[in-house]
Amino acid sequence: MTSTAPADPRTGSPRTLDRTRLRDLPKVALHDHLDGGLRPRTLLELAAEVGHPLPADTPAALADWFFEAANSGSLERYLETFEHTVAAMQTEAALHRVAYEFVLDQVDDGVVYAEARWAPEQHQRRGLTLAAAVRAVGDGLKDGMAAARRDGHPIIVRQLLTAMRHADRGLEIAELTARHEEDLVAGFDIAGAEAGFPPSRQLDAFRYLEHEGVPYTIHAGEAVGPESVREAVEVCHASRIGHGVRLIEDIDLTGPEPVLGETAALVRDARIPLEVCPSSNLQTGVAATMADHPVDRLHRLGFEVTISCDNRLVSRTTLSREYALLVETFGWTLDDVRTTVDRAVRAAFVDDDTRERIAGRVDRTWPH
Repeated sequence: MTSTAPADPRTGSPRTLDRTRLRDLPKVALHDHLDGGLRPRTLLELAAEVGHPLPADTPAALADWFFEAANSGSLERYLETFEHTVAAMQTEAALHRVAYEFVLDQVDDGVVYAEARWAPEQHQRRGLTLAAAVRAVGDGLKDGMAAARRDGHPIIVRQLLTAMRHADRGLEIAELTARHEEDLVAGFDIAGAEAGFPPSRQLDAFRYLEHEGVPYTIHAGEAVGPESVREAVEVCHASRIGHGVRLIEDIDLTGPEPVLGETAALVRDARIPLEVCPSSNLQTGVAATMADHPVDRLHRLGFEVTISCDNRLVSRTTLSREYALLVETFGWTLDDVRTTVDRAVRAAFVDDDTRERIAGRVDRTWPH
């Protein structure tokens, strides 16, 4: 499909791809953390219920605090902001509410399929079992999808269970993942501080999941360079890579044509999807400005780039806004957006029938 949208002579971006139209396009969110996307008012109310102090007492001020606190250029400092959201999500009711609102917020942004990733091991401070926590999130997602369907906006949402890479519970969470398909658990992830905690530290979990046929993604190539991505792919056999943008360091851009190093060539040729989260990457120091971000270069070089938010509260963003930034910065067209959405559909952790339903929904509602 060739876009015929007229170009703005100042920016090169198609005038028709404004933020309203981008919100209306059917989109797919693969990398969205449940504990990073709470509504500010919800966080205020949940924190008050459990007596957890917050750094601000109004929704607007709290939203400002999260965004500003995360703009340190350090992944470790960025992750510290989650102490507040996780502290407020320690009961079944809280998990249910956050999951329910996750679904409705995705619908409001035009998303037709989403994966909500979170770490059950972080939600046991008040006595919740892992299984109870997973059921609470699953029930919240189911109720959210039912509400969206009643309103005429069907959406499919699944949860990914995350193991914290600095802990030693990877195999336990992997086994939990395999046991809870009925709670909409679709796959596994590892997250947290990347430096010092390589993917192979959780190798027993990945081997177990491979044996059980459960898909998994691995955060890599965000705070650590291409070597982290290579280990995630070659040693741990990741289905997808969370972020992966530091693969650009394995590409020689000094000559007339880009030259891919071994790791970059491996990832591109194997068509390993990259879950790229542009705004989040700026906050953690991957690039200084959006114009410096490698997402467009990787996309043009044929990597399986998909676009996600990472953490909507912390980055004060939506998937529509992420795409708008790419349109405004790099002149992305309707074709570019559709290409990344189609890649995300192919990469979704769903069965073939569900994938066809998602693809059909995208195709039916996409502008032709």
